[in-house]
Amino acid sequence: MDTAPPSSAGELTYRDAVEADVPALVPLIESAYRGDASRAGWTTEADLLDGQRTDPEGVREVIAKPGSRLLTVERDGELIACCQLEHRGDAAYFGMFAVRPELQGAGLGRRIIAEAERTVREEWGVREMHMTVISVREELIAWYERRGYRRTGRLSPFPYGDERFGIPQRADLAFELLVKELP
Repeated sequence: MDTAPPSSAGELTYRDAVEADVPALVPLIESAYRGDASRAGWTTEADLLDGQRTDPEGVREVIAKPGSRLLTVERDGELIACCQLEHRGDAAYFGMFAVRPELQGAGLGRRIIAEAERTVREEWGVREMHMTVISVREELIAWYERRGYRRTGRLSPFPYGDERFGIPQRADLAFELLVKELP
């Protein structure tokens, strides 16, 4: 059996997630953020949070919620990434962004976020993309800034005590709103 990661060649295909995708999506999302597997990539939160990033119920909720979609990204029929898109009036929310850790750093994230922005602009006619990022994730925030997102300084509290979002390893976690105007 070949266990090598998929090559960087091959066309990316995008589609909305369905219920049958949940068993593959949960480990993908977990692998990008938590545990030792996440350390293969650069988006890990393993030093900030233990526990889970999501669970099957959370993923199902995103798939089923009106005005929400979980965009899956496949290469050669294999799930390699996903992101949540939610229509919120004049803006769209971008979240739950996960790229397989061993594929990070090769430009996939840049391509996927551009496709997500195109999708929400064309399908929902929104003028802005919003996201929240843990405010101490300076490297990740800098990556989004290079893609045109700006820090707003608007913080919302981390849900301490709700282990559905992880077990914090620090007392100073908060989410910062990042915004990008879409042409």
